[in-house]
Amino acid sequence: MPFVRGAWIRNTSSVVLALGLFSLTACASRGDDGDGFRLFGRGGDEPAAADAAAIAVNGYLWRASLDTLSFMPLASADPYGGIIITDWYVNPEKPDERFKATVYILDARLRADGLNVSIFKQVRGPEGGWIDAPAAGQTEVDIENAILTRARQLRLSNIRG
Repeated sequence: MPFVRGAWIRNTSSVVLALGLFSLTACASRGDDGDGFRLFGRGGDEPAAADAAAIAVNGYLWRASLDTLSFMPLASADPYGGIIITDWYVNPEKPDERFKATVYILDARLRADGLNVSIFKQVRGPEGGWIDAPAAGQTEVDIENAILTRARQLRLSNIRG
C-alpha cells in the first residue's frame, strides 16, 4: 500500500472529532417533556433562576416556626432545607436548666405531618456543668401545635386581606 500524504492525519482528526461530539452528548440533558436532547441544558423558554429560587418548604410553617421560637436565640436557619436550629435558652425563672429546639419542615403544603420538632434539655450538674436530661414529650407536641396554630392564623390573614 503506497503512503498517501495526510491520510493518517485525516483519519486521526475524524476519530478525534467523532469522540468529541460523542462526549458532548454526555453533557446534554433531556427536556422536561422528554422531547429530545438539548446540547446545553435548558431551552431558551425555561428560566433557570425560577427553579433555583423556589423554596421547597411551606412559607406559613416557616414564618410560624420563626415566630413561635422567637424567644430563643437562633443558631441556624435554612429556608431551602426547612431546618431551624436554636441555640441554648435558659429560662430566667429556672437558671439550672436550658433548652434547645430543632424544627424540621418536611413539606411544601400546610399539613400537620409536614412539621417535626425536637427539643433537647440539659440540667446543671453538681459540679456546675451541663448534663443531658430527657425533655417531656408533651413539650414537643405543644410547640408543634403552637406552630401549626400560628401558621393557620398567618394563612387566614393572608386570605382575608
